[in-house]
Amino acid sequence: MTRAVRERPQGAAIARRVAGHIGRGLVMIWVVATISFFIIREIPGDPVQGMYETLLQKGMSPDQAERATAVLYGFLPTGSLWHQYVDYMWSLLHLDLGQSLSTPGVKVTSLIGSAAQWTVLPVLAGTLLSFLLGVTMGVYAAIKRSGKLGDLLALSGSLLHGVPVYVIGLLLTAIFTTLWPILPAGGPVDVAYVPGFNAGYIGSLVYHAVLPVATYTLASYGGWILAMKSNVVAVLGDDFILAAELRGLRRGFVFRYLARNAILPLFTILALSIGMLFGGSIFIEEIFNYPGLGLLLVNSISTRDYALMGGAFLVITVGIVVANIVADLLYTAIDPRVRSGETA
Repeated sequence: MTRAVRERPQGAAIARRVAGHIGRGLVMIWVVATISFFIIREIPGDPVQGMYETLLQKGMSPDQAERATAVLYGFLPTGSLWHQYVDYMWSLLHLDLGQSLSTPGVKVTSLIGSAAQWTVLPVLAGTLLSFLLGVTMGVYAAIKRSGKLGDLLALSGSLLHGVPVYVIGLLLTAIFTTLWPILPAGGPVDVAYVPGFNAGYIGSLVYHAVLPVATYTLASYGGWILAMKSNVVAVLGDDFILAAELRGLRRGFVFRYLARNAILPLFTILALSIGMLFGGSIFIEEIFNYPGLGLLLVNSISTRDYALMGGAFLVITVGIVVANIVADLLYTAIDPRVRSGETA
């Protein structure tokens, strides 16, 4: 009975926390959508207005040019900005991001969905691999910090943390496609394979993803190992570690408690990194010719594709908001101090 009474307030607190995160997330999404809508339209160059003026020059009347442009792009070129904003927000409520201006007749959601599949594999795999590798090596670098192994691990983290991702990508490309040509130079998949759930196509995907994943893993590894080492060194001085050692607990138990407490602050960073993967990695996609979200965003800026730019920014925002909510729930689940209402 006492346990049930105790768990009920905790469940209510978690529900309030989730509801608060969702509410703040929706407000953030609305703010980002609003700001991006007006800022994007301040960028010089308007493909819709350009098409409208071209049709006028070809002899169409203003009414005919308006109707033709509206059919092509989905809205009137002469409509007021506030009217466009209201239409845009109404479309967002129906999960409609509009039509691409650079590719008339194609939905923005379709373009983003097609590009996302080429971003999720290398960036997500690279993020998770670098996190696992960096956290594990960070623990050893802290425990062995007075020896050569600790110095070597810390040095590797410092060096890789300071090297830009495009430099790592170019070096890996030069080594494994030119000096030692065992991996493909670019492209997400071999065009000889028919897309589908078959061994040849999946094998080609993995084979072409080796260099992009390795690049992202190495580029992110340095930050994780340095952060984990710093956290472990700080936790080593806590009283519960000394108490555990004095009680004669096995090194494995002490190691588990040490790593668990040191890794907690990194979960929020990991969640934000996963949320940011929806922005793609422009340099990696550029170097390895991946038609992902990063290149899609860059191309939309160069072509002044308002709808596609706004959709890309919105997808990134939603990804970060969802990642924050998940991170908070995970943090609450693994840290008893948060569940009990104490300060972490």
